[in-house]
Amino acid sequence: MPAKPKKPAAGATFVYVGAAKGIHQFRLQTSDLEVSQNITLAPLGLGAELASASFLELDLERRVLFAVSEVEKFEGKPGGSVSAFALDAAGKPQLLNQRPTGGTAPCHLALDGQRRNLLVVNRGGSVAVFPVAADGKLGEARVVALEKNARPQGVAVDPAGRFAFVCDGGLDQLARYQLDAAAGKLGLATAVKVGPGPRHLAFRPDGRFAYLVHEKGSTVTAFAYTAAMGKLAEVQQVSTVPPYFDGPNAPAEIALHPNGKFLYVSNRGHNSVVLFAVDAEKGTLTYVEEQGTGGKKPVHFGIQPSARHMAIVNQDSDTVLASRIDAGNGRLKPSGVFTQVAGPACVKFLPPADGG
Repeated sequence: MPAKPKKPAAGATFVYVGAAKGIHQFRLQTSDLEVSQNITLAPLGLGAELASASFLELDLERRVLFAVSEVEKFEGKPGGSVSAFALDAAGKPQLLNQRPTGGTAPCHLALDGQRRNLLVVNRGGSVAVFPVAADGKLGEARVVALEKNARPQGVAVDPAGRFAFVCDGGLDQLARYQLDAAAGKLGLATAVKVGPGPRHLAFRPDGRFAYLVHEKGSTVTAFAYTAAMGKLAEVQQVSTVPPYFDGPNAPAEIALHPNGKFLYVSNRGHNSVVLFAVDAEKGTLTYVEEQGTGGKKPVHFGIQPSARHMAIVNQDSDTVLASRIDAGNGRLKPSGVFTQVAGPACVKFLPPADGG
């Protein structure tokens, strides 16, 4: 008979993995930050059953976890769903409520800066805005249909909370919306043409620059950002794979270190996470290193809010790899210890309530 998971210690850091059958919960365990092999993810079981939990978002202040279910039907009707979970003292998700997303195959979601609204993109061609109550429950969505042949892949809200950007891989553009956070409404869209296969957009914490990863062509575009107008001006485009690599590749996730000095991108095909240094004034990127993920198709990675660790999801290997992040130079120190999860898609960290 398998041993029961140990009760989490006080002050534990929890890790959540959205996967084929639901949301798996883990506890981050470290015995020596200087020895990367001493990092593990201790399994705490399936925290919540949810079909095709393909992407997660965390409200750290409310300690609420949001998850999309990337399915074609919900409650007998065409479309997917989004769920809100309160996280108890042991980190276990407790369902608050579920809502239809107003479109098929919801694949990505993001909170606005004031945590008033949750934005969800449906790969079928729409974006939904859900008001978030004080307790984390989701209200009814306002759904905005996108242009014909649109295939949205990601959504991001700028740090000022004025504009929302939808990455449209069908039309190779960013759809920019003015966001009325108080009313939970999106204004008229302005299309910004970009390179092929835009997937996810990440803003530097200070809001001066934004970075777009392209699934096609294996590139990242750096933009200078004017918050007052929501204007993106391209300043650079760099490859996410080294010159010697000529195999098939599709970048997936992009994220900045909380200090804004480093940018990370995952490569499906090259099977790596690439590190770039970010110029403080110009916002340009300089390649630093590539780190193999020890598995196939690293579709997502999550960065601990304290930036001590990263967890990398190898979707086609059914594994999650924990890694230490060097505080000085942003380099990854993989543990070499893999956690097994069937059909993993996304990973998020929840720090202790005291922020430790």
